[in-house]
Amino acid sequence: MPSAVIPSRTPPPPPQEFSGLFERVGPHMAALDRFMQNEVEQFEPEIRRMAAYCLDTTGKRLRPTLVFVSGWQGEGMVPDDLVRAAAVVEMVHLATLVHDDIMDRAEIRRSRRTAAREFGPDAAVLLGDALFSQALHIAARFPTTEVCRVVSESTRRVCSGEIMQTLRRRDLNITLAEYRRMIDLKTAELFRVSCFLGARLSGHDLAFATAADRFGHHLGIAYQMYDDLVDFVGEEQRIGKTLGTDLATGKLTLPLMLLLEQVSEGERAAIIAAMRGGQPLGLAASRQRMQELGIATGVVRAIEAELAVAAAALGPFAQLTPVPLMRQLGGMLRAQVAALAVTPVSP
Repeated sequence: MPSAVIPSRTPPPPPQEFSGLFERVGPHMAALDRFMQNEVEQFEPEIRRMAAYCLDTTGKRLRPTLVFVSGWQGEGMVPDDLVRAAAVVEMVHLATLVHDDIMDRAEIRRSRRTAAREFGPDAAVLLGDALFSQALHIAARFPTTEVCRVVSESTRRVCSGEIMQTLRRRDLNITLAEYRRMIDLKTAELFRVSCFLGARLSGHDLAFATAADRFGHHLGIAYQMYDDLVDFVGEEQRIGKTLGTDLATGKLTLPLMLLLEQVSEGERAAIIAAMRGGQPLGLAASRQRMQELGIATGVVRAIEAELAVAAAALGPFAQLTPVPLMRQLGGMLRAQVAALAVTPVSP
């Protein structure tokens, strides 16, 4: 059987003001591509094509970027340890996407059919498991047990967050604290561990690694809030994935929580009926009401609050090489929020 090749398509260009950041990590990403291609060969011949389909190079690759930026050592320096750590967190992330798309019944991911649509949900479940296993196999090849320990713990926490969210679908009694707890686990966890590993593997002391950890944690929360907002106000063709799945699958996210607080009793009953499997409210109707009530503004404020905490964590370490690049990632999210044209976010 011929070797499977990871699909490579040109992703959308980054905002102009951040193109320099992605150019600087370009050699790191090229090394990551080569590493991931080699890892495909570790899968059994019968499933290599399926693995390659999932390990494509078209995503934003935020988590590898966090590893590379948090461990930045200067231009032209691409440490093997950072490449391997980036591969571990990206493979865990991609495995979670395979499983997420099954549970959300999503049709599109990264502008093409999801693995569940391409191979069927039964095979996709096992494919996600295989990706998880290979990620931990890579982590176990480090000379220190720290990488395997923190990655395996993070993988468990990510899965725990997904389980919590699955069990609470169509539950309208979720508090803001419970919502934050779920996104802490399911999204912020891998952002956090990416920053921690980048800092630690580059030889920084525990104080900076802890600050990087905190930065990644709050940046991850902000990104999930952004993603939850995109589900209602984004454009599917531009975003490149199925939107409206939160309402369809009964996930109570921050935009929906804020909407339920502001609508009339009649409208609230209609939304509740939609989430509990009654007559569907529809994405267009909910999007219109969010615009009329300024719901997006409240979500953007919450995003900005998380970005402020993330930036503050790096304050005492402003002199370190990685910090300016890490701060640019917060600015990149602000630009993405602004591109939704909901309300400006102050820098």
